[in-house]
Amino acid sequence: MTQELIDLKTCLIEGRYTEALEIVDELEAMSKQAILAKIQSDLLILIIHLIKNQVEQRLTNSWASSIRTAIREIKKHNLKDNKSSYYLNADEWQQLLEEEIIESAIADASDEVLNGKYSRAQLASMLDKPAIIATAVNFLNLTYSYSAKELPAIMDEYLSQLPGGDIWLNRGN
Repeated sequence: MTQELIDLKTCLIEGRYTEALEIVDELEAMSKQAILAKIQSDLLILIIHLIKNQVEQRLTNSWASSIRTAIREIKKHNLKDNKSSYYLNADEWQQLLEEEIIESAIADASDEVLNGKYSRAQLASMLDKPAIIATAVNFLNLTYSYSAKELPAIMDEYLSQLPGGDIWLNRGN
């Protein structure tokens, strides 16, 4: 990106405005790609923990925390600087999860589920992928409806509906 900024400055100084605008477009695209990469990383963490939850039928404090953190980070990164639009709209999550995230998450989760008991292929055959994706989309949709301040309490309600979530929610009672 540093070279692009140097080139942009040179173009502006030399009055090559069309070329400068092309560089600005390139910088915008690079910025969007970096943001989408952050979102995809958080999505991967979200799906890995939803896979572990589905297979192990429990919810640990660590998994709940990871899910909440992933959703908070996605909310933060997905909102554009204008605070009124998003990089990814609500209707785009399903396709992204199905096409780019779920298989990577299964591969990574196979090392973690029940301490690596299942290969990637074995784990993939056991999963209800549509249910995992639907749960993820439900969590992601919360990011459009609730403020960062409201999100933790709402997340607890949704986490309590996961397998083992009722036990997790009532752990102190």
